[in-house]
Amino acid sequence: FASDRIEIYHAQAAELIEIGGAYVCTLSAEEFRGFRLAKEDSPCRSRAIGENLSLWRAMLEGEFAPGEAVVRIKTDMALPNPALRDWPALRIQDTVADPHPRAEIGSRYKVWPLLDFQSAIEDHLQGVTHIIRGKDLMDSTRKQKLLYEHFGWTYPETVYWGRVKVHEFGGFSTSEMRTQIAEGVYSGWDDPRLPTLATFMRKGLDPQALRDFWIELALTQKDISAALSTLHSHNTSRIDAAAPRLAFVREPTVLQITAENPDDRSEEVESASHPDGGLGTRSFHLEWDSTLTEVVIESADLPSAGGACRLKEWADLSIGEDGCARLDSIAPSGNAPIVHWLPATTDSSSPAVLLLPEGKSLHEVSGLLEKNRHPIGTIVQLERIGYARIEADDDGVGQLVFLHG
Repeated sequence: FASDRIEIYHAQAAELIEIGGAYVCTLSAEEFRGFRLAKEDSPCRSRAIGENLSLWRAMLEGEFAPGEAVVRIKTDMALPNPALRDWPALRIQDTVADPHPRAEIGSRYKVWPLLDFQSAIEDHLQGVTHIIRGKDLMDSTRKQKLLYEHFGWTYPETVYWGRVKVHEFGGFSTSEMRTQIAEGVYSGWDDPRLPTLATFMRKGLDPQALRDFWIELALTQKDISAALSTLHSHNTSRIDAAAPRLAFVREPTVLQITAENPDDRSEEVESASHPDGGLGTRSFHLEWDSTLTEVVIESADLPSAGGACRLKEWADLSIGEDGCARLDSIAPSGNAPIVHWLPATTDSSSPAVLLLPEGKSLHEVSGLLEKNRHPIGTIVQLERIGYARIEADDDGVGQLVFLHG
């Protein structure tokens, strides 16, 4: 914690004043701005070292109010970049009215370092050899190099990255997210709609996929636009082999099936838990009343009269004028669209909700989920929908959060 090391920064500031590398400026921000734009020295800059040290002690003892005095690093006031001209390193804060959030620090200190000073001191003290930062912080490098010159220190090697924009995330910012979480727009930092690490963890994104994504983009100063599908592709290669398949039937509708051929009346239909066969099989149990059985399929998959479909891994059906189905063949014809399904029995499925984020909207999609023995936290692939993580099972109603297609 930087707040545990304030006295170290104070000591470094005093040393810098003693070697003539900094001074206490008592001009207002607006007054100093005039000198900075005119490329002229502040009248405070010519003070003797002893006077600056006296003013420094007065800052520490609370004799100045916030804004009445700052410590500035001496640079060349004619530098082309105005941000580098005698830049501020430490300032006074009203920690009585606004104490530090850590109770053990509270109002103990009145003078606090600004980030460019604090991080530069820490980099040196901790022996940092390489700094990796966004290219928007190039001015920080320039400021800190001028500070290091006063101390005679060697500045670390610096590498910069450009901005990476993910199309689907749009214009999110942490401050905006924090405000909207507080307002209840989002449920928390792991809300499925947010582009946060907490959300990725909740959805079940494999951490190595995120590393692979960034390594592929590489470290460059160029601004990059990337599609979220690129990250999803890396994740699929990481999770697919261990993701069992499950049927989740949205907006289920019951379909009655007639099978005239006794050989077609399967009581158990075996289906692979994974296409490569590495995760074993799961079984669908059908109950027959003479030649009739019932299954559930998605309403959107229900063919119109005269149409046909194939129940995945089982049978080809044709739909009669009465809306009932006839089992035509166990062997696939190859012509009918394949749909996923579940037996219409309570021991085959249970109610479930899939949390499905779409942009800044979050949909709760209700349906029937295939009965499974996979524990909470398992990443599964929902047939014809995509990958999801089993998140909860409350009062017999499962909850899954969508990962990606």
